[in-house]
Parts: sequence; C-alpha cells; structure tokens
Amino acid sequence: MASPTLDTERARPYALALFRIVIGLLFACHGAASLFGVFGGAMGGGSIPAGTWPGWYAAVIQLVGGILVLTGLFTRPAALVSSGSMAYAYFSVHQSNALLPLQNGGEASAMYCWAFLLLVFTGPGALALDQLLGARRTARPASDSQRETVTA
Repeated sequence: MASPTLDTERARPYALALFRIVIGLLFACHGAASLFGVFGGAMGGGSIPAGTWPGWYAAVIQLVGGILVLTGLFTRPAALVSSGSMAYAYFSVHQSNALLPLQNGGEASAMYCWAFLLLVFTGPGALALDQLLGARRTARPASDSQRETVTA
C-alpha cells in the first residue's frame, strides 16, 4: 500500500494545474466581461470604453493574462503581470476606502494578486503548453551552426 505522502507528491503537479486552469479561466472571464459586455458585463452591464485608463487596460491584462495562465503558456511572466495588475487595482481603487479587503471590496483583487504570485514561484504544474513547447525544443537536434566543433 502506498503512503499518503507519496500519493500527494504524485498528485501535486496535477493539483497545481487544476488551480492554474481555474484561476486563469475566472480571470479571463472577468476581462471578457469588462471588454465585451458578456457574462453580465462590467459593473452592472455594458463594457468599458476602449482606451479608458485604467479599466480598459486592466481588462486587456485580465483577458490575455487569464488565457495565457489557463493554457499554461508563458505562465510565469503572465502571472507576474497579472499579479501586479491586481496589486495596482487593490491599492489604487480599494485601499483608499478602508484598510481590510473585506471592508473595501477588494477581496477579489487581493486573492487574484496572491494566487498569481504563487504561480510565479511554483510554475504551471502539469498539462501546460510551456512544457509541451519545452519538450519540442529539447527533442529537436541542434542545427549545424549551433553544434560545437571539436578540433584535435
């Protein structure tokens, strides 16, 4: 019988992948709602006018960053930009209303910020396009110009 510790170690990359996929999907949906007015739209319906600072730019980061994290493509850079975006949202929009996220309505911003920061340090886990592309790069033989020549 396998030990529970061994089973959790084997499941860790897949649990991390599930976390990444869910966080990325939710973030992308939030951006799509703000940009295109789908899923109920931005703040009570509709979409954010193009080029509006900072809302429209944040929505673009949410949509693109969410899709990249969801698919596991450029996960760490996308998560870093997304985390910074949510930190900016928290401190520029919510912090001035009250100290704690529960009081100022910034719970989602704080949670996304920390969730994406976690992905910056842990990486994408299993089932990520980063791994698929990395495997292809290492499987390809080096071209003649990249091979080292050894002279006797």
